[in-house]
Amino acid sequence: MNIIAIAAAWAYGSGMARKAKTDTKPETGWRGSREGWLEAAYDMLVHEGVEAVKIMPLAERLGLSRTSFYWFFKDRDALLAALAEMWAARTTLPLTAACTDYAETETEAMLNVIACFLRPETFDAKLEFAMRGWGLQDAAILAQIEAADRLRLTALCDMLARWGHGPADADVRARTIYLTQIGYISMRAVETLETRLARIPHYVEIYTGQPPEPREVARFRARFQDQSSALGNCANLA
Repeated sequence: MNIIAIAAAWAYGSGMARKAKTDTKPETGWRGSREGWLEAAYDMLVHEGVEAVKIMPLAERLGLSRTSFYWFFKDRDALLAALAEMWAARTTLPLTAACTDYAETETEAMLNVIACFLRPETFDAKLEFAMRGWGLQDAAILAQIEAADRLRLTALCDMLARWGHGPADADVRARTIYLTQIGYISMRAVETLETRLARIPHYVEIYTGQPPEPREVARFRARFQDQSSALGNCANLA
């Protein structure tokens, strides 16, 4: 199953696994929810790393019994698999979709991609950072990351090709866009939103070979007028 199919399955479906037979705490009757367990695991992953994602600490954090976990996940490996699916749904799926969003010009198409990178709800940079750290410890996760890298680069190349760039040119431009983004995440760069927005026309010109129209920049800025002035430690691409 490819990474887009995995992401779609995570986004639209959830399962229930068997309940464990033993526990160190009494069952209270309230088991939480699959989403609650998964979000708690997400919080541990992005702040403490994959080695911290364990059932008992999660149960304590949620104030639930350990056995409650097994109503939603077969075991820890199933929870970790769900986190990997969450990552695909919160990064790769929105990015590849942004590469095909409607645009009247190439510069507007590039602004669509940049907007995806800028918004945590369409590209979760904290989760991306955590997954890449996890991949250094787990060959199977590293393989998923490498597959995602190829898929994202292909989507960017295809978008540039639709706007008339030849194969070699589209490949280099796509890599410039993508590797810049991954560099921002890996370095945990911090910039104010205004600094980022001021740089965007220059990024667009570098990525496409032409500057965006002032009206396109104005529309783009309007998307972020209510957003916080700082983008945080895992700031997304300009």
